[in-house]
Amino acid sequence: MIVLMYAVIIVAVFLVSFLYTYYRGKERLKASRQLFDHSTFLAPVNMFMTGFSKLPNQPFFDVAQFPELKPLQDNWQVIREEAIQLQNQIKAAEKNNDAGFNTFFKRGWKRFYLKWYQASHPSAQQLCPKTVALLESIPSVKAAMFTELPSGSYLGKHRDPYAGSVRYHLGLVTPNSDDCFIEVDQERYSWRDGEATVFDETFVHWAENKTDQTRIILFCDIERPMKWGWAQKINHWFGRNVMSAASSPNDDQDKTGFINRIFKYGYAVHHYGRGLKQRNRKVYYLAKWLMFAIIIGLILLPSFL
Repeated sequence: MIVLMYAVIIVAVFLVSFLYTYYRGKERLKASRQLFDHSTFLAPVNMFMTGFSKLPNQPFFDVAQFPELKPLQDNWQVIREEAIQLQNQIKAAEKNNDAGFNTFFKRGWKRFYLKWYQASHPSAQQLCPKTVALLESIPSVKAAMFTELPSGSYLGKHRDPYAGSVRYHLGLVTPNSDDCFIEVDQERYSWRDGEATVFDETFVHWAENKTDQTRIILFCDIERPMKWGWAQKINHWFGRNVMSAASSPNDDQDKTGFINRIFKYGYAVHHYGRGLKQRNRKVYYLAKWLMFAIIIGLILLPSFL
C-alpha cells in the first residue's frame, strides 16, 4: 500500500507540473509536443522556481530590476568589438555536442560560449578577455554567449527547459529594425544596438530575422531572484550541479558536460528514428511510446524497491 501511494504521488506531481507548464502563459505548444518536451521533464523543478520567484509571472521584465547588469550595457561597444573580432568563431556545434540548441543550428543560428554555470570557457578567456572579465564581475550571470541570427532565419516556437534563470539580451550588431524580433508569450521585442531586454524564457517564444543583415547579441542566463534565501540557495545549487552538465565547448580545450557527452548517442537514436518514421509510421510510434513507458517505469522503480 505504501509503495502504491508513493507511485501515485510521483505520477500526480508530474501530471500537475505538466498541466502547470502547458497552461502557463497565453500561448501554448500542442499538448502532444509539450508532453515530450524537455521543459516537461524539468516541470516539477520549474514549479518551485516560478512559485518562489521574486519576479512577477509575466514574459518581459524591466532591465532596471537588474542593476548589477548595468556594466554590460555601459560597455556594450567594448563587448561588440570583441564579438566582431571573433565572428568566424561564432558557429554551430561541429560534433553533435550541444543538446540544448541542436535544433537551432539547422536554421542557421550560431553561438560562441563565454561561460556556462561554472567557470568561463578557456577559449573565451583567450579570445575575448574584456567581455569575460565583465561577466565574471557579475555573480548573477550564470551562462553567457555571443549568438548570431542570420538574415532570413526563423526559430520556431519553444520553451526553454529551466526556470531557475531569466534571459538577458544585449544588442551588439543588429539590423535596428522591427523586422528582426523575438516574441515571448505574444509580446514582441526588436533588438537595437546597445539596448537590452530581460525575459522569461520558459514562456513560449520564437524569433525571426526578416532583414538582410545578421543579428549579433550578447545572450546571458541570469539567476532568477527568489523570495527567500533558502530558495535562492536551492536555485544556485541546482544550476551549479545540474545545469553545468549541459556545458558545450567552442573548441577542444573547453569542457564538455556529461549531458552533451551522451547526447551524440541520443542523437544517433533520434536520426535512426526519423528514418524509421519515414519507412513505417506504426512501428515508429509503437517504439516511441514503448520508450516513454520505459522512462516512466525507471522513474517509478525506486518506489517499488
